[in-house]
Amino acid sequence: MANANPAFTDAEYQDRIAKTRAAMDQAGVDLILVTDPSNMAWLTGYDGWSFYVHQGVLLGPDGDPIWWGRGIDGNGALRTVFMSDDHIRGYEDSYVQNPLKHPMEDLSNLIREKGWDGKTLGVEMDNYYFSASCYTSLLKCGANKEIADITGMVNWQRAVKSATEIDYMRKAARIVEAMHATIREKAEPGLKKNELVAEIYSTAIKGVDGIWGDYPAIVPMAPSGLDATAPHLTWDDQPMKEGEATFFEIAGVYRRYHCPQSRTLFLGKPPQKYLDAEAAVADASAAALESAKPGNLCEDIANAFNATLAKHGFHKDNRCGYAIGLSYPPDWGERTMSFRAGDKTVLKPGMTFHFMPALWLDDGGIETTEPILITETGYERLCDTPAKLVIKG
Repeated sequence: MANANPAFTDAEYQDRIAKTRAAMDQAGVDLILVTDPSNMAWLTGYDGWSFYVHQGVLLGPDGDPIWWGRGIDGNGALRTVFMSDDHIRGYEDSYVQNPLKHPMEDLSNLIREKGWDGKTLGVEMDNYYFSASCYTSLLKCGANKEIADITGMVNWQRAVKSATEIDYMRKAARIVEAMHATIREKAEPGLKKNELVAEIYSTAIKGVDGIWGDYPAIVPMAPSGLDATAPHLTWDDQPMKEGEATFFEIAGVYRRYHCPQSRTLFLGKPPQKYLDAEAAVADASAAALESAKPGNLCEDIANAFNATLAKHGFHKDNRCGYAIGLSYPPDWGERTMSFRAGDKTVLKPGMTFHFMPALWLDDGGIETTEPILITETGYERLCDTPAKLVIKG
């Protein structure tokens, strides 16, 4: 039942495992349980919508990783991971959502079977998919002498993308360009918002030029008017209105690799303050991206953006970008680097970011954002979508 269409070569997976083991040695842990589905996929290739139950990848001191999860999802692992069948372990279904027993009991038995009991186990404590009951169950089972927090360890190994990963992100970029073209074509006063979002989804999944579309880690953000003063509202069935702004924060996705991009649509003639905000964001973005080159720091981009924005009389008190790549719900960020003051991470070729210079005004919002790649000499915009306010009417 081997995967007939693997996303990466076995050699690339082995390189990722070697990088992770080096980080484990530095952290002083003997084995790790990876429960973030993005990290699971990056280490093994596993790709399934099974993260609503407990699952993980167990990486020990040597050998290939072990996929561990619900028994009925084992066939999904057989179809997607690079490892041999004997590296797949499924637990029986009575462990699923049963308050009387916890899947971590089975994991602890697996650790003992492998002879790894008594060793230090690293777990992703601050992760959507590792619960308090996971931790307390592991403590109760007592298979390991110590349980250490390795939150972000694997995420950081993903920071610099391989040539294949960059190719996937470029394909995702073509899809999000087509999604924004759909918005420009279809949006008009009177069109119900849910109907427009349906068109966006259709383009996203159909893909473009033979590139098929995967599902996004975040649903389209598409608030209008006063709703657009908040960054994370979605859609309803209300018709689009003349004289109202709507921002669309969406992502093209290919093989789980995301290229998010935002644009703001105004139906009718925008007021001057929107044009002023657009000009301020454009000027600040240009200044910020001059700092987007190897050797500079993440905070250099944020400091340049905020200083230039302030000259225009605007203020932004949240980050203006973050690392992106391979992701599963509920977040398309990598949860590592951010463009904000104090982030001293050194930029390196192959890093990818969502540059997010959004502004939320008193009666709406402006988002003109870019997925970017750090190159050997500077940066590359992954998308060709025009970087301006979209005005219709």
